[in-house]
Amino acid sequence: MEQNEKPYQFLAWIATTILILAAALASFVPELEYHHWAFISANTLWVLVGILWREQTLIILNAGLTIIYILGLIF
Repeated sequence: MEQNEKPYQFLAWIATTILILAAALASFVPELEYHHWAFISANTLWVLVGILWREQTLIILNAGLTIIYILGLIF
């Protein structure tokens, strides 16, 4: 692990990559609706990263976003 690198950094990069993919899907092909699942997956991964890093703000923000995305699928 490098000096400025946090543990589990690879999970943060995976979550960020999925989040960018979700945004691209939502922007360019919204009719497919796969972006909902990509947003849910990315933000759930960010919640996990927040737990591993013990970062309350990451947990609260991304858990809230995950709930919003799930509610968006239901209603």
